[in-house]
Amino acid sequence: MTTTTTNTTVTDLYPSRGTAEVRIPRKDPVVWGAPGTPGPIPGADLESFDRDGFLAIEDLITDDEVKVYRDELNRLIADPAIRADERSIVEPKSQEIRSVFEVHKISEVFASLVRDERVVGRARQILGSDVYVHQSRINVKPGFGASGFYWHSDFETWHAEDGLPNMRTVSVSIALTENFDTNGGLMIMPGSHRTFLACEGATPKDNYKKSLQMQDAGTPSNEALTEMASEYGIRLFTGRAGSAVWFDCNCMHGSGDNITPFPRSNVFIVFNSVENQAVEPFAAPVRRPEFIGARDFTPVR
Repeated sequence: MTTTTTNTTVTDLYPSRGTAEVRIPRKDPVVWGAPGTPGPIPGADLESFDRDGFLAIEDLITDDEVKVYRDELNRLIADPAIRADERSIVEPKSQEIRSVFEVHKISEVFASLVRDERVVGRARQILGSDVYVHQSRINVKPGFGASGFYWHSDFETWHAEDGLPNMRTVSVSIALTENFDTNGGLMIMPGSHRTFLACEGATPKDNYKKSLQMQDAGTPSNEALTEMASEYGIRLFTGRAGSAVWFDCNCMHGSGDNITPFPRSNVFIVFNSVENQAVEPFAAPVRRPEFIGARDFTPVR
């Protein structure tokens, strides 16, 4: 399959959402930067990222900074105008805010975090180029029943529905509350980024309206998840507020419901290489809105 932009035709290296679920070996590098390129990530950690698909950092931001960002999160979700904005996604049962997208454009506080060299510098080092923000959001997972995010590869969706051609995208999840082993923390299958799982079934029109609350299209079968979990294992991330996890766009990951009294909130930023700009969707009838999949490719400065 191919997709066409105004100037070029791009071959689909990772066809998905067809008639069968298929495993496709990764065709792209994981670490795109040249070996020895200076940056905030030590060489041994880059090798670990290349092998496992993720890198956990215990103290990416300070306690004082955590308070600033958490206060801003609380301000945003309490603002009636933000709640009424299409960029806010609510829990289907409780009707509480689940996520707020494009926070780096809504909030100068979060925009400054995107520009922070501790953040964007690591993205440039991994991707080997200037980067832009493909997506940003705050995830709010309050206690007593906030729903999780089912197993998925972000790249499967970003490729199929947003038109990202290659696996040259990296995410960072920065904890704004403590991540316990009981309050719905991030789970990743180490090494799963080396295999693309092409999912079965077509993409419904306006799929994003449903998928942001409860994902359906682009999700793996129970059989595939069982096979991958047996092969790769599952890593659960815990840590204090201010810790972070960087992970490759093709990692199989998810998180459980939070039925504890302890909230689990984070800010999530997706950096894409300026050399991997989105084209037309590879397996969806129309593009998703720009607040979910950016079409502004301006490098972060």
